[in-house]
Amino acid sequence: MNVRFELPDELSASAPPEARGLARDEVRLLVASPSGVHHTVFASLGEHLRPGDLLVVNTSGTLPAAVDAIRGGRPVVVHFSTSLDDGSWVVELRAPGGPLLDGRPGEHLELPRGASLTLLAPAAPGDRRLWRAEVAVEGPVPGFLAAAGRPIRYGYVPRAWPLADYQTVFAREPGSAEMPSAARPFTTELVTRLVTDGVLFAPLLLHTGVSSPEAGEPPQPERFRVPPPTAALVAWVRARGGRVIAVGTTAARALESAASAHGMVRAAEGWTNLVLGPDRPARVADGIITGLHAPDASHLLLLQAVTGAEVVQRAYDAAVEERYLWHEFGDVSLLLRR
Repeated sequence: MNVRFELPDELSASAPPEARGLARDEVRLLVASPSGVHHTVFASLGEHLRPGDLLVVNTSGTLPAAVDAIRGGRPVVVHFSTSLDDGSWVVELRAPGGPLLDGRPGEHLELPRGASLTLLAPAAPGDRRLWRAEVAVEGPVPGFLAAAGRPIRYGYVPRAWPLADYQTVFAREPGSAEMPSAARPFTTELVTRLVTDGVLFAPLLLHTGVSSPEAGEPPQPERFRVPPPTAALVAWVRARGGRVIAVGTTAARALESAASAHGMVRAAEGWTNLVLGPDRPARVADGIITGLHAPDASHLLLLQAVTGAEVVQRAYDAAVEERYLWHEFGDVSLLLRR
């Protein structure tokens, strides 16, 4: 079963909730489980959690990963997606209308501050959108991005917002091309309240690359780390009947990448190619806190892998009907398998 819905343009959040007069934790929260659908605000998240539940959070910070460039005398934008082990980067070339698919090996682009970029090869065989590139810059690339870049944004966000609007309260290690936005509604006050109520938190890391704009395009390999204390805490919670809830698709991918066939999570780090979906259901996560994803996005398959297609379809039908807002500055859902 594929989740199907139509997304009206006006349901795309065009600005942070703060610009709409809301605090971060005042966005709407849709809670869906096999028992039904409930509507509330994110500040009331604790009413739908139990003492002993574990929230697994991604501590990756957002890079200012969009940089202006000159390509053959014409302006383009380069999205810096992923830092590779050999020092090269996966990048995407973009124009106002979308990704540019006519890149060529050896092509040279001029960047600000005297830097430059050379396309080496497609990031994967047959890929025309993402390229492996060599970046000629003085010093580390993240430092260059901090000086010359800005947060990646798409057409539904018409104006620029500061990098701080693209960071979550859990962000500690910069490395994501786009914000792990499911955690954006958390505030220090809400986290404190949840901890006081007996809800547990555990960190992991996944540096997410640029999103996949083409229907059916699978997620790219991403760097992740599940530390030993998090693996131990997941096992402890599961042994006592608590629920393990991933905060975002990035946290779910990292967590499940460290899971054995029997659902045992061990400390792990490296690169993950895991694609969660009907052929690979979640083995650890009992639920997920997540934003609302576009039709045909690969993230929808991941949600189904956690909770099943019926729960996801019911949630999205309700979100459209109740006019929830989509994307990184929009509303949030809590999807539960049990």
